Amino acid sequence: MPELPEVETVKEILKKQIIGDTITDITINYSKIIKETDPATFRQNLIGQTFRDILRRGKYLVFVLDDYILLSHLRMEGKYFIKSPNDEISKHEHIIFRLGPNKTLRYHDTRKFGTMYLFHTTSFDIVNNMLPLKELGVEPLGSDFTLAYLKEKLTKSHRSIKTTLLDQSVISGLGNIYVNEILFLSKIHPLENSDELTDEDITNIIDNTKRVLNHAIELGGTTIHSFQSALEVSGRFQNELRIHMQKICPVCHGEVSKIYVGQRGTYYCKVCQVKR
Repeated sequence: MPELPEVETVKEILKKQIIGDTITDITINYSKIIKETDPATFRQNLIGQTFRDILRRGKYLVFVLDDYILLSHLRMEGKYFIKSPNDEISKHEHIIFRLGPNKTLRYHDTRKFGTMYLFHTTSFDIVNNMLPLKELGVEPLGSDFTLAYLKEKLTKSHRSIKTTLLDQSVISGLGNIYVNEILFLSKIHPLENSDELTDEDITNIIDNTKRVLNHAIELGGTTIHSFQSALEVSGRFQNELRIHMQKICPVCHGEVSKIYVGQRGTYYCKVCQVKR
């Protein structure tokens, strides 16, 4: 699943490609991706609209147009591609935005789990206080991600720290790969109880979250399994992974262990991440 760095990468690539382009037609091949708006209205409202900006909130892409905001969540395997209108339409290209005579923006999703929401406003603040965005926690790269904030959330949770960090209502944008990396760098066992962490532990989590995410964004995200950003640009952070899907710990050179936490493959080092 694309996580924050991958979505940020897609955002930045698309900003260079479609800002200023006007939607001249829309082909909808799988309408269930569109939520809370019927396909005919979705199409009617967006034709003639020009892309003015693209933002990110958690794992959501936020397309700002003349009169609307379009939210897009990639879920497991969603991707965007820029193609010529003459290119053949694949069976997994479910929403196709025609952008003038020579360009299309195509939403591709082999699993069909992605979602789109359309709002009749150009105010991100308004949309951010409506479903589905209002349920999201703070941005981990934002100024609100502080010791005071995270400590309050963790002291109210007896769940494992791995589970809590994956909770999008606590921190938006984190997924399995990056949480594994963050906990390894913080030397915290993934099954440690959230409400038993010290201030030092929490500070380490915050610092390493920012460190890992910023580095991943610099490298264009992580290309594992099906993630590939727009225009077939693959990320390089998979070459920097220290614990996720690794066999040997880079610190103590012991064997990396794998367990499942909430059905998520969880990699950790028994020596460097001791359960207290």
